[in-house]
Amino acid sequence: MEIQKRWLTDMEKKIKKVVLAYSGGLDTSIIIPWLKENYDNCEVIAVAADVGQGAELDGLEEKAKKTGASKLYIADLKKQLVEDYIWPTLKAGAVYEGKYLLGTSFARPVIAKRLVEIAKAEGADAIAHGATGKGNDQVRFELAIKAFAPDMKIIAPWRIWKIKSRDEEIDYAEAHDVPLNITRETNYSKDKNLWHLSHEGLDLENPANEPDYDKILELGVSPEKAPDRPAYLTLSFEKGIPVKLNGEKLCGVDLIARLNQIGGANGVGIADLVENRLVGMKSRGVYETPGGSILYRAHQKLEELCLDRDTCHYKQGAAEKFAELVYDGKWFTPLREALSAFVDSTQENVTGDVKLKLYKGNIIDAGAKSPYSLYDEEIATFSADHVYNQADADGFINLFGLPITVQAIKKLKAGKKA
Repeated sequence: MEIQKRWLTDMEKKIKKVVLAYSGGLDTSIIIPWLKENYDNCEVIAVAADVGQGAELDGLEEKAKKTGASKLYIADLKKQLVEDYIWPTLKAGAVYEGKYLLGTSFARPVIAKRLVEIAKAEGADAIAHGATGKGNDQVRFELAIKAFAPDMKIIAPWRIWKIKSRDEEIDYAEAHDVPLNITRETNYSKDKNLWHLSHEGLDLENPANEPDYDKILELGVSPEKAPDRPAYLTLSFEKGIPVKLNGEKLCGVDLIARLNQIGGANGVGIADLVENRLVGMKSRGVYETPGGSILYRAHQKLEELCLDRDTCHYKQGAAEKFAELVYDGKWFTPLREALSAFVDSTQENVTGDVKLKLYKGNIIDAGAKSPYSLYDEEIATFSADHVYNQADADGFINLFGLPITVQAIKKLKAGKKA
């Protein structure tokens, strides 16, 4: 496929070295030769962030260099992603539009921060990424880059080249001998990390189509294919952070990996979502987040025991705002940091154990306990007790209902006058 070479501005002519956020997928695979074609054979340094995508990293160095990169960095960001981004979001209980557990959203800031660090170390003139002009990721990458390198030139090929579709990208790849591990028939747009796997495009672009789960699922099985017997597990938390699975202490990366295996095998954590993108359009995607779905459910259950009513209700509103900030790429902002400080204060007593039952796509509560539980069986019991005087409710209801009583009296008086 012939792509007309761009005329360079004087500023662009000064770009001699570019750091590229590189995944080895369709977009970034063709961006390497495109950059060299359109920026006067500039040096391209590829940076692949290891955020838990596993085998997708295999063979990337050879592929990047073959397509024109001078070198490839593989940045291991798994631990940082979990501890600095996933756990704060989990503790906040942040879920975007009731379904999306923000798997792509909170991975972009940690990647962009590392891109800036490498770009500065290499003396790069620009940072490039493969996010489309229709998506959220362009905003997430660029806001994070601006937070650490406000004067850095950013190149977003999708906003300036003449390629209009993924089919045309494949044409370009074939014309430039860029190796691909997809076909036009399996050309879903995917994003994978240790937290989730997303699927977009092809038949999923029509919301009327039921997803072919047997075809697309990779982290687990559909509920119909899950075992006919339930699986039980127990998660232990300390100050809102999961630290043990079935009594075994695990680091965050290993704990999520283990939960993905257990949850995926039992068909949990599949979300089919039509979401409102930041850029104004709706998009449809299927998300696999088995481990994350289990962790969110367990954390919520523990908070039921440990948070007082006012804090619990206020935190629910803060969680919605937190999710919006993360989704919109505003991780490195004063408000997100302030909300995290509030969330951390609410988690001081969120410590204890939660037992869950997994069965054919369902996550079912099976018991919880905490040394800081605010639940008092002696007070809550329906049996006889010597703590709660039910007669005290008379005065409480009279005072609590006083505004309603006054309003009713006023209405009656007004009716009589009429």
